[in-house]
Amino acid sequence: MLKINPRTTILIIITALIAIVIILAGQCYIFYKDIQTQKDLNRIYQYNEKILNFTKLFITKVIRAKEDVSFEDRLQLENAVREINNKAIFDQWQKFTEAKSEAQAQEDVKILLDLLVNKITR
Repeated sequence: MLKINPRTTILIIITALIAIVIILAGQCYIFYKDIQTQKDLNRIYQYNEKILNFTKLFITKVIRAKEDVSFEDRLQLENAVREINNKAIFDQWQKFTEAKSEAQAQEDVKILLDLLVNKITR
């Protein structure tokens, strides 16, 4: 019959416990990183959604408008652009709203739309 030394048994048990602790620590780390990644993706999704909502509203209320933009629509657009919370986009929006000529407004629209598209995070 095979006789195992008690000291060897204790060494095997300790080695197994250390391996289990290392594996559990690795799993906890992976779980933590997954949660952080999910939070980052959620933040990116919300940011992109704000940009897309403003862009859609801008196209509907300004670019496709058949008449002057109403005060309510301007207020809605202003609130939507502020919600994005991006200085470059807001500054370009201000330039567009303060344009002195139609040609300048058209140029500012091009720049604004380009900014919006390029700010969407992949």
